[in-house]
Amino acid sequence: PSSPPGMAADSMEIDDSLYSRQRYVLGDSAMHQMAQSSVFLSGMGGLGIEIAKNIVLAGVKAVSLHDTKQCETWDLGSNFFIHKEDVLGQKSRVEAVCPRVAELNPYVHVDVSSLALDDNTDLGFLGKYQCVILTEARLSLQKRVNDFCHSHQPPIRFISCDAYGICVRVFCDFGEEFEVSDPTGEEPKEIFIQSITQDSPGVVTCMDNQPHGLQTGQSVVFREVNGMVEVNVLSPYSFAIGDTSQLQPYAHGGFFVLLKTPKTYRFVSLFNQAVPPRFKSMMALDTFQEQLSRLPNAGCSQDAEVLLKLTEEAPVNAELVRCLSRTARGTLPPLAAAVGGLASQEVLKAITGKFAPLQQWFYLDAIEVVRPLQSVAAEEFFPRGDRYDGLRACIGESMCLELHKLRVFMVGCGAIGCEMLKNFALLGVGLASSSGEVGVSRYVLLSSVSLGVHHGPRPHRKKPKSTTAAEATLEINPDLQVDAHLNKVCPATESVYNDAFYCRLNLVVTALDNVEARRYVDSRCLSNQRALLDSGTMGTKGHTEIIVPNLTESYNSHRDPPEEEIPFCTLKSFPSVIEHTIQWARDKFENLFAHKPSMFNSFWQTHPSAEVVLQRMQRGESLEGSFQVIKLLSKRPSRWDQCVTFARLKFEKYFKRKALQLLHSFPLDTRLKDGSLFWQSPKRPPAPVDFDLKDSLHFGFIVSTARLFAGVYNIPYSQKDVTEEEVTRLLSIVKIPEYRPSEKVSVTDETVRKPDSMKLPLSSEEEREAIAQLEQAIATDNSLQVSPLQFEKDDDGNGHMDFVTAASALRARMYAIEPADRLKTKRIAGKIIPAIATATAAVAGLVALELVKVVGGYEFESFKNCFFNLAIPVVVLTEPAQVKQSLIRDNIYFSIWDCWTIFGREDFTLSDFINAVREKYGIEPTMVVHGVKMLYVPVMPGHSKRLKLTMQKLIKPSVDRRYVDLTVSFAPEADGDDDLPGPPVRYFFSRNGETP
Repeated sequence: PSSPPGMAADSMEIDDSLYSRQRYVLGDSAMHQMAQSSVFLSGMGGLGIEIAKNIVLAGVKAVSLHDTKQCETWDLGSNFFIHKEDVLGQKSRVEAVCPRVAELNPYVHVDVSSLALDDNTDLGFLGKYQCVILTEARLSLQKRVNDFCHSHQPPIRFISCDAYGICVRVFCDFGEEFEVSDPTGEEPKEIFIQSITQDSPGVVTCMDNQPHGLQTGQSVVFREVNGMVEVNVLSPYSFAIGDTSQLQPYAHGGFFVLLKTPKTYRFVSLFNQAVPPRFKSMMALDTFQEQLSRLPNAGCSQDAEVLLKLTEEAPVNAELVRCLSRTARGTLPPLAAAVGGLASQEVLKAITGKFAPLQQWFYLDAIEVVRPLQSVAAEEFFPRGDRYDGLRACIGESMCLELHKLRVFMVGCGAIGCEMLKNFALLGVGLASSSGEVGVSRYVLLSSVSLGVHHGPRPHRKKPKSTTAAEATLEINPDLQVDAHLNKVCPATESVYNDAFYCRLNLVVTALDNVEARRYVDSRCLSNQRALLDSGTMGTKGHTEIIVPNLTESYNSHRDPPEEEIPFCTLKSFPSVIEHTIQWARDKFENLFAHKPSMFNSFWQTHPSAEVVLQRMQRGESLEGSFQVIKLLSKRPSRWDQCVTFARLKFEKYFKRKALQLLHSFPLDTRLKDGSLFWQSPKRPPAPVDFDLKDSLHFGFIVSTARLFAGVYNIPYSQKDVTEEEVTRLLSIVKIPEYRPSEKVSVTDETVRKPDSMKLPLSSEEEREAIAQLEQAIATDNSLQVSPLQFEKDDDGNGHMDFVTAASALRARMYAIEPADRLKTKRIAGKIIPAIATATAAVAGLVALELVKVVGGYEFESFKNCFFNLAIPVVVLTEPAQVKQSLIRDNIYFSIWDCWTIFGREDFTLSDFINAVREKYGIEPTMVVHGVKMLYVPVMPGHSKRLKLTMQKLIKPSVDRRYVDLTVSFAPEADGDDDLPGPPVRYFFSRNGETP
């Protein structure tokens, strides 16, 4: 196409339906640079197709796919865009994948090349590309192409990637000098200033001991400093800025922001590289190929010894070399996905200068996957002529069969979920013929915004995500048994996803943004002794957490620090940063168009007759919420012009009268008890905003607010009604009441929470006013139903983001806060988590590697959690937290995974239960609790009599309930100590565990 990718030809605007979440990661400048860049990618194996997928989804201008091989059955296990019919039709790999890659992004031009690329090829054709990536290329060719790219003017960015069995490597060369505009991608924070000393050096101290996060040598920009208007790290909370002794004394206020400065990186070509020791085994493999024109054969000990001998000059891990020799012909699809994500991010860095590039090597191996398999017979790893030959060469036939039988349930099928399903398909997880199964849950419509990080064309956008994902998975591997669930996994669906459901599974995979949802799924896995593989991303960052029964701690074993809430008084009266004004606008939307209308409907569902409500109020009865509901009923608009009036009055209230009232309560010269100014940083004094229809921001607020009121109250309006001419006419007749300041004191205490208006006591005057308003409303026959709005950030036609953006910007203007554009406002108001396909692919690949270990029943030392940040770039692999054993007493231990069991019968009493626990586990319970109900607490009156009651009578289970989990505690060793906790005790109502 002639226009840049994802951008309209006339306006050059970025297509948010594809790129909204990626824009938050890369920024518009990098997006525009990508839209002007062409990339050459050679090698359409498993690693090459991963890179192709990621960079096309990212939105480069053009990609040339190069490959010279024909589709083989082997490719079906590593290349998700090669299908069985391509093998049967003897298509070339590049011919088969090209249309499917192109379908990922209609803005990216994708073409093919099957030109021979070898030592005799004229490389001049590469001059039109900004970046060249080689996969499946011999080292000699990599060096030749790298030299050409390095010496070309301007330099062509060069990346080579290799994946041999359990080992992968990436090499980058971006030229003699490569400037990076933003090495980290972190958004600078505004840090408020407590003080600045008038000294040499001057020392800046942050307010409230807030860490500044600066490093020596970094630059900052000061703003809004009073006194020291002219305006090396000492501690986390203060830093030096040079000589300030000759400046005016610091008075108060101000903040500073880190100034991002470009950084230059220098690269050396492959030919001149000193190879890091960790790469010696793979370099020996390069030599092996150059000498013998082949890779080592699986299970061939002679080849392993030859490879080991080639590494004699450098100290290497002999075990790793032998494992590499045995698996070199194979492929581990998850490993290709992980390194493909990292390599793709390097491509984007190469063409945008955004984020710090790799310096210059990356190496990763998965020896933990194959180490326990070294004693397995060599025949297990031999090819059998099917799609799993590449995988079989790495993990053997028996492990492949275990994967086929796997019953896995995936909760969430957004970007990570789709990538996980791709890995499942390539690994052969859950084959129908082996009684395996992949369940996919979450009923959410696939919105167009998700398409930038999902596989699949746009026609899927109106189907449930789980259904779409299941269909796409079967295209990769038709042998899978994929079941799409349309129920959300939550407490409300526990009858569907019950214990029997979890007991059928081997493991659970979560791909969720919501922390509480993760905690819920973790608790279900914990109680049913099922492994859980969790992961998440935020922009270029990703993490994986592996939870294995009896080996590791659970997700709920650790607690993230709570998200900081903005104090009520800050939102209401004293915003200091743009996040405060955006949250205020979002709250106003919720209050005006969702909460109050919902409260209105709820009240009239409880009290269906206005006349009956009137009679009860006239009798002096107090009905909760009646005052607020009747106020809404009496003032509700019924025509479009009234909606416009409402909007104009809201403008006056929010942006003028609020400021006038605050300045009346706290004049600019107000001082606190200690003599300091009330209006000093971070408090900003407001400035009243006079309404001006010629100001597009004012007009936008009026129209968006009026439209939303019309939506709530079911009032029709036409396109003519929202024109500037018509809105101006309607506003000209709006009468603005005279402002009279209130003597009501504004809240300044940050610990005060917002009061519940429904529960505020009413004065007798307010009650009389409500009765009069209700009488009038009955006389005018107002409807008792409205239409609450649910905030939807992704529909640009509904006016929701128009209101929030305009309201936030106006409040920011009122408080002299730098406003945010619509994109940033949308991210904060919609709590959008930035996402990019590179990180998504990497995190899913790392999780799938751990899945193989879980299926193999590996020991604790084999498992790895991961944290990475592709922007820096850094990848950190750590052991999971090992499960802790807690001592009850008398050498009796338990862990979070333990669940004691007691089988009862119909006449089983509480006393029988206590005795059974003592006899089976050697310790007698002193307290028994079911949920929130205390079944037995000896110190409570009457509880000793309960010992003779049956468990059936005490618990009152439903007819189909087989068991309950009881919380028990035990007597301490010394009097006066707290009771000792123990594991849950699962009590079955019958001896065989069946329904009584």
